[in-house]
Amino acid sequence: MSLVIDVHTHMMGERWFELLKEHGGPRYATKDVGALKDVIHMDGAPFMTPNKEMFDYELRVKNMTKSKVDLAIVSLTCPNVYWGDCETSLQAARLMNDDMAGAQRAFPDRIRHFASLPWQYPEQAVAELERAVKQGAVGVMVLANIAGCSLTDPRFADVWQAIDDRALPVLVHPTAPQGVSEMDMAQHNLVPPVGFTFDTTLAISRCIYDGFMDRYTKLKLIASHGGGALPYLVGRLDRCFDNIPTCNAKVEPTCGSKERPSSYLRRVYADAVVYRQDALEMCINVFGPDNVLYGSDYPHNIGDMAGCLSRVDALPEQTRHLVRSKNAERIFNL
Repeated sequence: MSLVIDVHTHMMGERWFELLKEHGGPRYATKDVGALKDVIHMDGAPFMTPNKEMFDYELRVKNMTKSKVDLAIVSLTCPNVYWGDCETSLQAARLMNDDMAGAQRAFPDRIRHFASLPWQYPEQAVAELERAVKQGAVGVMVLANIAGCSLTDPRFADVWQAIDDRALPVLVHPTAPQGVSEMDMAQHNLVPPVGFTFDTTLAISRCIYDGFMDRYTKLKLIASHGGGALPYLVGRLDRCFDNIPTCNAKVEPTCGSKERPSSYLRRVYADAVVYRQDALEMCINVFGPDNVLYGSDYPHNIGDMAGCLSRVDALPEQTRHLVRSKNAERIFNL
């Protein structure tokens, strides 16, 4: 049986968390919610719940072994390091990159990591990318919007170019999408079930229509949570490309998309963090069997190492091995 490589799984660091508590305001703060301690709040609403598994690599490796996961490529979840001034954001990135590099050295057969970058400060982000890669980072983590700014914003061009020059995989992970308050998402805590998938969907769709995919041809975007709603919407994206001038570069110069969106999605990767077998199968049909990677979202409270793997293992044999590890081995050069 092939190995199992988890490309969507998270860790935090104690010093990063203390820095967030000290400098995350006014937008981010930690508060107790009932029996839950130090829940991260965004704009006063519960946003993300840390737990002990997020700080304990020995426990992580134990749980990986229990769930038959061989290798984890860990990343820092939202709000990542997109808060604080330049010095604080860079310090937060350095702390996490050093912490994850240390875990990779401690568990060389079980841990790899994505670099976190202070994207709001592009010069520092490019320098930190170089430092993190030298320490062993095998890819880059980016949230689907960077403190409210779109990934295609021209201010990030130098960072994207530096990543493209190294042909690195980039995990596009959601955070709260722009306009959360206007969409009344705090009620019923709709950010995790709906807002996150919307954030990824919007980010990748914008990259396609913007021409991003033709400017940066070597980097590899990984769309979290099965690509959000993209598998379900791909036909609509194509239909708009065919019929709405502003969605087609042949008619509207401000649109950079030269091909139908479904074609570009065959150049995007997606993880298998979905919770229904038919959703996983649709994801594979849209992105292609060579472009889907096992992920678990461990150790979030909705993470599911065993369940996500069981759905992957229910796929036809050739596809199963690709998703379990072969695709990840190829794009991460493992």
